[in-house]
Amino acid sequence: MAITAPLPPGSTIGILGGGQLGRMLAMAAVQLGYRVIGYAPAGDNVAISACDDFFENGWADTAALAAFASKCDVVTWEFENVPLSTVDAIPENLLAAPPKALMIAQDRLNEKRFVEELGATCAPYMRVESEEDFAKAVDRVGTPGILKTARDGYDGKGQWRISSAHEVEGIRFPGRPCIYEGMVNFEAEFSVILARSSDGQEGGNIRIWDSSANTHDGGMLVKSVIPAGSIIESQVEAARNIARKTADALQYVGVLTLEFFATKDGPVFNEMAPRVHNSGHWTIEGAATSQFENHIRAICGLPLGGTETRFASIDMRNIVGEDALSAHEILAEDGEPHLHLYGKREARDGRKMGHVTRVAHG
Repeated sequence: MAITAPLPPGSTIGILGGGQLGRMLAMAAVQLGYRVIGYAPAGDNVAISACDDFFENGWADTAALAAFASKCDVVTWEFENVPLSTVDAIPENLLAAPPKALMIAQDRLNEKRFVEELGATCAPYMRVESEEDFAKAVDRVGTPGILKTARDGYDGKGQWRISSAHEVEGIRFPGRPCIYEGMVNFEAEFSVILARSSDGQEGGNIRIWDSSANTHDGGMLVKSVIPAGSIIESQVEAARNIARKTADALQYVGVLTLEFFATKDGPVFNEMAPRVHNSGHWTIEGAATSQFENHIRAICGLPLGGTETRFASIDMRNIVGEDALSAHEILAEDGEPHLHLYGKREARDGRKMGHVTRVAHG
């Protein structure tokens, strides 16, 4: 979609997905004077509270998708596992970012091949489609390693760590395409988050936020911290070059995230998310323009906002499971804690319920 003129206030943005990212996108859109309509299968769709209207229909409901699209001036998505068939049901002229970005991000093998062609370094890997393939991959790639489903995994789901070859027999192959990767000996983890506008020709209008040092537990992000530290700061520019090339190659519009490992030999690509990202939540309070606002600006043809970091130090932490029940106690802390609760009905283990961002001037 090439927006030739900014969408005027009162235009309607459609968001595929009803989770917390959709909720925060909707809040940013409303602030800029837009209406928002969401679409997702029935469930705990927390984005509903920030939308003017919401379709709770299945991803394959073509009639509902047509009715949804008819009300929208532009359509975006909040997560990368929206079925491609759903996106294909939306008129192409309404889509802000290209469906190709989803097609690549939804398959780990396609993703790695795509960024490798742009010059990125990846961990050694092999495609695995059977138990026999799994054994061969462990033999060729070595251990330690990690078996991942090629599609649909996130936050550590659909992943099995392998410490030694004899552990292969103890893992039941999931019966669908996977990828086996060698473990990366890394010093730190970080992500490059950028926003690219529709006029962003090669080397064109791209804004990039500072990278935080990210800490994961069981595959789920626990915290993001700025300053990121010397090892990340020494490798950020090389990672940014890959991110820029990726955005340009996709002719991407909106916020795009690439995750990296910082190693002694330079940045190693981990995965791509064609959307706003958990590790960028700190930008709401901590940057000149948040990732959510810049995504809305990009897809609506508005000028991108600055991405400068506003504080000397920033610490964003996820609030998971029942920790949300006592989260209001954070508000009694000294300093500047900024609490975000997503309004999810059920607090269960491993579920992101909110986040808190603590900022300091020096």
